[in-house]
Amino acid sequence: MTPEDPRTPEAAAAAAGYAVADEGAEVPAPSWSPPHAAPGVFALAWPAVVANLLYSTVGFVGTKIVGVLGAPAVAAVTTGNRIFFILQAVLMAVTAGTTALVARAWGAGDRDEAERVTTASVLLCVALAGSLTLPGMLFSTELAHIFRLDEEAIKHAASFIWWLSVFNAPFAASFVIGTALRAAGDTLTPLWIGGVTNVVNIVLAYGLVLGRFGMPRLGVPGAAIANGLAFTFGALLFAWLWLRGRLLLGRGPAGALARSRLRRMLQIGYPAALEQVVWQGGFIGFLWIVSLYGTAPYAAYGIGVTILSFSFVVGFGFSIAAGTLVGQHLGAEDPAGAARSGWRALGLSIAAMVVLGALIIVFARSIAQFMIADPEVVELTVFFIYVLGAMQPLMAIEFALGGALRGAGDTRFPLLAVLSGLVGVRVTLAALFAWLGLSVHWVFAALIGDYIVKASMLTARFASGRWQTLRFGEPRSRGTGSGPAPLARGSRHA
Repeated sequence: MTPEDPRTPEAAAAAAGYAVADEGAEVPAPSWSPPHAAPGVFALAWPAVVANLLYSTVGFVGTKIVGVLGAPAVAAVTTGNRIFFILQAVLMAVTAGTTALVARAWGAGDRDEAERVTTASVLLCVALAGSLTLPGMLFSTELAHIFRLDEEAIKHAASFIWWLSVFNAPFAASFVIGTALRAAGDTLTPLWIGGVTNVVNIVLAYGLVLGRFGMPRLGVPGAAIANGLAFTFGALLFAWLWLRGRLLLGRGPAGALARSRLRRMLQIGYPAALEQVVWQGGFIGFLWIVSLYGTAPYAAYGIGVTILSFSFVVGFGFSIAAGTLVGQHLGAEDPAGAARSGWRALGLSIAAMVVLGALIIVFARSIAQFMIADPEVVELTVFFIYVLGAMQPLMAIEFALGGALRGAGDTRFPLLAVLSGLVGVRVTLAALFAWLGLSVHWVFAALIGDYIVKASMLTARFASGRWQTLRFGEPRSRGTGSGPAPLARGSRHA
């Protein structure tokens, strides 16, 4: 239900397809009951935080390795990764529904439904990612030309995009299985698989970029190949464990691709997909404006984001915890517990990100000089870190409360927040500053307004409690007129 929709929550949900079954569908009784003591925010967050810190370490090391090749190489990898992240817009259409529906089914004690949602998500994500492989390969040069980089950087970026596109499907499989496991409360399995994957990535990147360990020296394309092979290895590990029933969620009973289930998943997911489209489009617009100032500012942005990602991923861990617990508490008919979980995740996220952001700001110059030897890039990187580092409390709000709202299935409001903040404020101000002929420092500072707007909107939305009224119940039996399957009462302690 949107703020403009005057219908009751139940009517809006029914109209959206959340409680519509295939004709003749039966309502299964819950096949399993969750433990009475729900895990706390920190218990769910720390494995996700560690997993993402490892991933950030890989990004940091990878940027350092590529940085040996110079600023054009760093700019190329920044461009290639940005284009590749557009894939997440497609995957988010499925995985946002995966998180909300798996968490609710798990909280309600319906293991079979959680497994059906997982199976449907894997099949859809792999198919969608596979459909993007050929376009990414065929149009890699055109995509690289979006940014006004020098010819050397464009050439490297095109090859980076080409090779990453080859590995779209393994990335999708790994991404969606990890998402489903976290929604059910298992953050340890994605942690250890991610750890193994990251070790493989670092070894391959060092070898393939610089020609070590007897591997060919491939330069920038070597970074993409290393990334893709590491994702493939992780996906194979996930798939082997999943198909053999060794994970918390198995393949599930038959009927995973029922129309009613797919409708609910996509109804929840399409605003999240649009959010990612807007998000990535906004960042592309912002980076295009930065690229007007030359390769050095562009490379500084990429390095600065890589350094600060050690703080971002902590917030992302609490985002996962908030989404999981909010969804599980709502599935157990405990909206008060869902609210407490969201606020607790916010408090912990702010505390952690402020500490890490402050440390990065203090050592900004030393870290930037370690990453690259170009004095101009170092100076711009330090300034960028100062600006974005000061925004860590507001970014923590975006992570924690945005994750909580998505876990509740309220995916439309985060989309509105991104439209207002990133597009309406950041890109607009950056374009204005560039048009006025102001320095790139002003363009970097435009992100301050972006985070103020998004943090304010998300805080107001979560505090309103309107997300608690959304309904994503199990299909009703047409013959009996019964309501959703009974919900198991869970713990009220986050």
